[in-house]
Amino acid sequence: MLSRILLVCLSLSVNSAASSLSCRWITDGKFRQHSENYLELLDTMANNSTNSTEDDEVKNTFPDHLYSQASKASAEDKLAFTAQVLNETSVLFEEDHSSASWEENTVENFVNVVTQQADELRSCIGSHGHKKKNKKLHMYFQRLSSHFLKRMGHSAEAWELIRGEVKVHLMRANQLVTSATRTN
Repeated sequence: MLSRILLVCLSLSVNSAASSLSCRWITDGKFRQHSENYLELLDTMANNSTNSTEDDEVKNTFPDHLYSQASKASAEDKLAFTAQVLNETSVLFEEDHSSASWEENTVENFVNVVTQQADELRSCIGSHGHKKKNKKLHMYFQRLSSHFLKRMGHSAEAWELIRGEVKVHLMRANQLVTSATRTN
């Protein structure tokens, strides 16, 4: 009798974890649609940019190890990590970007789409969505802000570096979500 109760409890917990990831946002294709939308908006910003400088210093700070760790995590943790990447991105793009030659409504649309995507992902993971932030990821985005944007005076060149770096983050985060839903 006790083993049956344990089996029922175990199957309920597995089913509840699986159902949390069979979220309509992802299965209905809205995640993919929003991802394509914010990547297109980033590309539009590049087309409107007056400067396309590549800076090895920014490229050398990319936190590959954090993505590697996240790729080995549970599906819920992958979604939580992705939601944090999206949140950190929206905070970054709310900084002064007046020196960049981007249309204001393009930036606003980008921030809105990224924020909505993060909110929907958090709703997919339910109670797991309130996990502690990945401190190293948060510090990385703060470093982008203070070391590159502020140090370079929020210049068009600085924003182009950030735009390129963020695009890589968003593509890597999308891969995490794809792998999280495949393992489900």
